[in-house]
Amino acid sequence: MAERTTFLLDETQIPTQWYNVVPDLPEPPPPPLHPGTHEPVGPDDLAPLFPMALIEQEVSTERWIDIPGGVLDVYRIWRPSPLVRARRLEKLLDTPARIYFKYEGVSPAGSHKPNTAVPQAWYNHAEGVQRLTTETGAGQWGTSLAFATAQYGMDCEVWQVRSSYDQKPARRTMMEIYGATLHPSPSDLTEAGRGILASSPDSPGSLGIAISEAVEAAVGRDDTRYALGTVLNHVLLHQTVIGEEALRQLEMAGDTPDVLVGCTGGGSNFGGLIFPFLREKLGGRMDPTIRCVEPASCPTLTRGEYRYDFGDAVGMTPLMKMHTLGHGFVPDPIHAGGLRYHGMAPLVSHVYELGLAEAEAIGQVECFTAALAFARTQGIVPAPEPTHAIAAAIREANRCKEEGVSRTILTALCGHGHLDMGAYENFLAGRMTDLELTDDTIREAMAGVPVL
Repeated sequence: MAERTTFLLDETQIPTQWYNVVPDLPEPPPPPLHPGTHEPVGPDDLAPLFPMALIEQEVSTERWIDIPGGVLDVYRIWRPSPLVRARRLEKLLDTPARIYFKYEGVSPAGSHKPNTAVPQAWYNHAEGVQRLTTETGAGQWGTSLAFATAQYGMDCEVWQVRSSYDQKPARRTMMEIYGATLHPSPSDLTEAGRGILASSPDSPGSLGIAISEAVEAAVGRDDTRYALGTVLNHVLLHQTVIGEEALRQLEMAGDTPDVLVGCTGGGSNFGGLIFPFLREKLGGRMDPTIRCVEPASCPTLTRGEYRYDFGDAVGMTPLMKMHTLGHGFVPDPIHAGGLRYHGMAPLVSHVYELGLAEAEAIGQVECFTAALAFARTQGIVPAPEPTHAIAAAIREANRCKEEGVSRTILTALCGHGHLDMGAYENFLAGRMTDLELTDDTIREAMAGVPVL
């Protein structure tokens, strides 16, 4: 009988609690600060943006937080997601490594993003909110929030980064199918957008700019709140269903990870996979190497500074202690639009600063080369974002071959690339290049970061 390749849980094994990594860290992360007073923010400061339940989760020191039944009901549409051993990729690489991937592309939106979109919509709806605004890069988050708000009869308005808006028309259509209203960013609908367009009419946009527009559109309306798809503590909390399931599935496989790799843009996919394993590492029950993988054109961890900075482009959000390239940084319009963010999640940044994780940056040509190898062996076309993790997994598998050792590698394939054919067309036609990010560009963007 052939060895098992796919490890599945049934609906009764969906995690019923989210895991909060904060209580298990050696020291707590620095608090967010008010943009005006530079004092730690309180619930009243965040109330114009988020419902109180999410604010409580943002600052919670509880290790476990129950998942509401109304959220579990929607999770059951696609959860639990499969864990797959990539045996055909292993064979192609002729490596002694064992490569596993947790496949989140089975969700309605085709990515991991509904894991937090659904609870964010649920908590907002429970507090009487009728409309959510948000930003999106590649479109996976915007699609996910549009799907989630449709489950609860809410309106959804999305500002999509202009470069991705132009590159991925099918994502726009998918958001509209779910009922969302969509705008390219920067737009002329907000003061923030008009200011950017006045100084840079051909701006490709950035997540920071789109966040500014979505926040501005939410503030001041009693029926509206803002939803963020990454970076914040409560977002990473919701994503831990990925890692909790993966822990159980690796037990089914009789295996323990030696190396965990995850793509990192804002940090939600990475934190969702890694944090439950980090708990086990801190508890002495396993000792995996934990590796963040980011795009070479937006290298927040490997070339950014650990500073207090704004989460948006114009300085409307609280200041967060994070690895940043500067809130005014506009990354090159690479195809991994979901990784084009100037900062890294404060929790991921904190874990990195504590020496509990390492990081590397990879160019998009190597990533898409890895994606073809993965697609041609495993059959799944990856989204551009997780190609970074696949490339890092292949690097690690090749090291195993060179060293003659077997290590277990785990990653999260956080989404499929069925709506990213334009990126693959460019790669296959030889039009894709690695764009150089100069120190002067980073230095110029960092000059606008507040000095506290």
